[in-house]
Amino acid sequence: MSIEKRTQVGIIGAGPSGQLLARLLHRKGIDVVVLERRSREYVEGRIRAGVLEQGTAAVLELAGAAERMRTDGLEHDGFLIAFDGRVARVDLQKYGNSPVFVYGQTEVTKDLNRLNEADGIPVHYGVEVTTIRDLDGDAARIVYKVDGKEHELACDYAAGCDGYHGASRRSMPDSILREFKKTYPFGWLGVLSNTRPASHELVYSNHSRGFALCSQRSTSVSRNYIQVPADERVEAWSDDAFWDELRRRLPAEIADPLETGVSVEKSIAPLRSFIAEPLRCGRLFLVGDAGHIVPPTGAKGMNLAASDAAMLASSLGAFYADRDSRGLERYSETALDRIWKAERFSWWFTMASHRLSDNPFDLRMQVAELDYYTGTRAGLTSIAENYVGLPIEDPVTGGTIP
Repeated sequence: MSIEKRTQVGIIGAGPSGQLLARLLHRKGIDVVVLERRSREYVEGRIRAGVLEQGTAAVLELAGAAERMRTDGLEHDGFLIAFDGRVARVDLQKYGNSPVFVYGQTEVTKDLNRLNEADGIPVHYGVEVTTIRDLDGDAARIVYKVDGKEHELACDYAAGCDGYHGASRRSMPDSILREFKKTYPFGWLGVLSNTRPASHELVYSNHSRGFALCSQRSTSVSRNYIQVPADERVEAWSDDAFWDELRRRLPAEIADPLETGVSVEKSIAPLRSFIAEPLRCGRLFLVGDAGHIVPPTGAKGMNLAASDAAMLASSLGAFYADRDSRGLERYSETALDRIWKAERFSWWFTMASHRLSDNPFDLRMQVAELDYYTGTRAGLTSIAENYVGLPIEDPVTGGTIP
């Protein structure tokens, strides 16, 4: 494996944020090298979220990577919230002025990989980055291993797109890094199946037995979830047990016609909220899960990664085109403003929809909360605006991307 020894932007991580950033920068004429610890098959096979905000869809258009999303994705202009024996609909078009796309993150990653490969963007798999050093020097140096041998990649700037457990955030000194965390005492048991979706729109269900979500990847592929204790083991759940419990947590009109089948993939995802501040240290920038994690309830993880990538690409583009460093200086502040607001919505939706305790007051308070938010124009507008996604601010101009 031959890797260039010098580039303008070194990108650690070939997930959707790394591949999207690489593509946006390449289209601006900026040289990039992408280093990924896992194999391409592993990266493309990870099952993740499937709701894309309009801003994310627009960024994919900007990257020239939206064709399959437009043809194969499902445009949704609303979703359902079931609680207290009733079903409320959030009209995204009416209250948020925009629909969302249901298109799996796995498919987004495959699209970006295929396009980047065709354009000759260097993406190297099986490369373990151990640290990024000289963050305040003349060039950042990404230290990595291939077949046990240590090498370095020098770059003007490094973008850490390597997730929560990656080396990028760990390379920032403790003296400047602050971390904000919340761990929830439950997770999501998710089942992917080749079955007809429970509804043509997503269904979020608050139930006395626990939260449930009926989602989808296409008109013939479903992704369904139920809330389970944080220490639950996936082996404890047969397919039949999962479908039986899912039905119990859904309104009868959705549960009765529910199509069941053999699971294609089954896993448990823990729920947590996490933000690192700042997202920049010298020549290193954090992007996506390297800098923040959100509970999946608000469908914000992939979308925040895309907005980070768009902000950083604009900032680096202005720097290389005109030596305008305003965007680089404002990237962390601008990205964090959007991140905290998305974290707030994900936290709120999680707290309002999940079984938190057996305290009757808490249960009734959830009903009052959901009743207000789904029963008033102000509440519905708040949910819809946050669900379709807040504007992506350009750190360079202060306008909106794209």
